[in-house]
Amino acid sequence: MSSLSSFVYRLSSIKGFALAALSAICYGTNPLGALNLYAQGYSPESVLFYRFFTAALLLFVVVIAKGSHFKISFREFGALVAFGFLFAVSSLTYYASFKYMDAGLASTLLFLYPLEVSVLMAIFFKEKIKAWTIVSIAISMAGVALLYRGGNGVPLSTAGLALVFASSISYAIYMVMANRVNLQMGAVKMTFYAICFCLVFLLLYSVTLGSGLPPLFTQASSWGWGFMLGLVPTVLSLIFMVKAVKIIGSTPTAILGALEPVTAVAIGVLVFGEILTGRLIAGILLILGSTVLIAAKRK
Repeated sequence: MSSLSSFVYRLSSIKGFALAALSAICYGTNPLGALNLYAQGYSPESVLFYRFFTAALLLFVVVIAKGSHFKISFREFGALVAFGFLFAVSSLTYYASFKYMDAGLASTLLFLYPLEVSVLMAIFFKEKIKAWTIVSIAISMAGVALLYRGGNGVPLSTAGLALVFASSISYAIYMVMANRVNLQMGAVKMTFYAICFCLVFLLLYSVTLGSGLPPLFTQASSWGWGFMLGLVPTVLSLIFMVKAVKIIGSTPTAILGALEPVTAVAIGVLVFGEILTGRLIAGILLILGSTVLIAAKRK
């Protein structure tokens, strides 16, 4: 019986690690849909509108299928509005950074958010910064320095760096708030509402400061890429992550999140012809290593 239990446990662990890997890989496909839609002339805010509109519809179906209700309290409403705003800022600046730098590099720099979470927790919630946190930050800064000069020695766009750092810090704030507010609802329901409010903020930005109301897609391929962005890097990534955390816990899931920028880099190089040199590889490995270190130590 013990041998059978051990076998079942191992199978469950393998399934959990596979789901965590799939979640990260799915999220890493963001550049694939975004860059193809950019090539068709659509703006970042328009692309994000279709991504999140599709995701909201799909998550609506998931919530109903799970038998959950949609009722929320006033306290939850306020928190979810804040989540939606942070989600909109993080997504918009991340997608906008693709206009200024290779998508693979942007995805790697975005992956600094676990380090930023540790710093925010130390500043605002007095968590002690341990030696391994300082080491992780030092390693990540060395990686950023290598990426900043680029593989051929040409500095990266300052605007692109500012955008992707704004994306990572706003996502880090989102993660800290989600952890501290501790809403009594499932991850799928919370994400559904966050995405709905995110859509509202994206529309406000698009109408007031952006390219106007999102235009209706006129090509079948546009609808296909929009649906892909809503399904793969959003809904599937979320569902796989939630299931992985339940099976193997948050720490292994976070570590396997390193496959997200690796996927984005691979897509950039293989699909869009982005240049990958030894200098860039070294910078990417330093950033991934620093993030894996802090995820492994944060228990």
